[in-house]
Amino acid sequence: MNLQDMILVSIDDHVVEPPDMFRNHVPEKYRDLAPKSIVDENGFEKWWFQGNAMGTVGLNAVVGWPNEEWGLNPSTFAEMRPACYDVHQRVRDMNRNGILASMCFPSFAGFSAKFFQQAKDKDLSLVMLKAYNDWHIDEWCAAYPGRFIPCAIMPVWDPQDLVQELRRVAAKGARAVTMPELPHLQGLPSYHDLEYWGPFFETVSELGIVMCLHIGMGFAAINSAPDAPIDNMIILATQVSTFAAQDLLWGGAMHKYPDLKIAWSEAGIGWIPFYLDRCDRHYTNQRWLRHDFGGKLPSETFRDHSLACYVTDPTALKVRHEIGIDNIAWECDYPHSDSIWPNAPEFVLNELNGAGVGDDEMHKILWQNTCRFFGLDPFQHISRPAATVGALRALSPDVDTTVRSKHEWRKLYELSGAS
Repeated sequence: MNLQDMILVSIDDHVVEPPDMFRNHVPEKYRDLAPKSIVDENGFEKWWFQGNAMGTVGLNAVVGWPNEEWGLNPSTFAEMRPACYDVHQRVRDMNRNGILASMCFPSFAGFSAKFFQQAKDKDLSLVMLKAYNDWHIDEWCAAYPGRFIPCAIMPVWDPQDLVQELRRVAAKGARAVTMPELPHLQGLPSYHDLEYWGPFFETVSELGIVMCLHIGMGFAAINSAPDAPIDNMIILATQVSTFAAQDLLWGGAMHKYPDLKIAWSEAGIGWIPFYLDRCDRHYTNQRWLRHDFGGKLPSETFRDHSLACYVTDPTALKVRHEIGIDNIAWECDYPHSDSIWPNAPEFVLNELNGAGVGDDEMHKILWQNTCRFFGLDPFQHISRPAATVGALRALSPDVDTTVRSKHEWRKLYELSGAS
């Protein structure tokens, strides 16, 4: 495939929410109670709400930094590349990276809305969660039609509110919701409990909304040694998806709700062939357990419901047909430490060529599978000739890709008058 003719849709990126995000979306009587981004004594911004605080971990916004400065220390807007939180700069960075469309997961709110779940006043939390979704859909995504895929957060602590908010955001154009990987780790019923989660599963199935399970919310399942390094969490995070898959596949959700769609966000794809082989062997061998997948193998049921999302997975791409060529989608992960910017097209094409992937399969992996699974027309707002890597890069030829230290970014921030 010619690199200039590639089309890229990233099904996993992230937004660092700007400090004024609630300004236009919280009812007047609640405005003073909205989450606030406050600079602490060390000069770092943290979001505060009902006594709880959450900052931006450095690894979540390191694009544009030299690797040796990466770490878990809190970051601040002044140190970030502006495209982390400024939608106009984000689109310019997407153009430079040749990316047509992006789905942006939350930062301070958590991939499973845990920030709001932990607050004591759940009625107030619901108000703010709705405001968050309104900002994400009506401001961030609506700023550039066709460039973003709206993904909402959900009030997972109340089944009735969960379904109502799901219907509300779907009517506003949301194509996905981000949910807990392992809800029992958040003090909620597990996905085995279809009485609690059944109305949600039924509603997302009816609406065609994708349930995204992003790695990171299930870290508590990794019971590492007390003296284990941070490498354990970073490397093993994707394995938590196997636990979530087990709960949804063997707990009955995938069988009972045939139209349920699940995206395994940033989970990689290498775990899937072994897991599915193990599932099928268990199913056919342990017949005394009397599981029933309606005449299908567990692997077939998993593939019927799943989109597996990866950033880079060179070995697994060689066994892509064992995973399911229609079940694989690429992601960029901007602006996290795993992200590929500004040369994603070159990196991706080299990796796919190395795995022997032909043009037709490349199109599936890089944009067609995502658009089909999420029910998107990628060319509704932008014609296909204008959606290619070459055409998008031509829109923003002046994007500065210089790698700068966080201190240099801070100086630029101060010179811009943003501070």
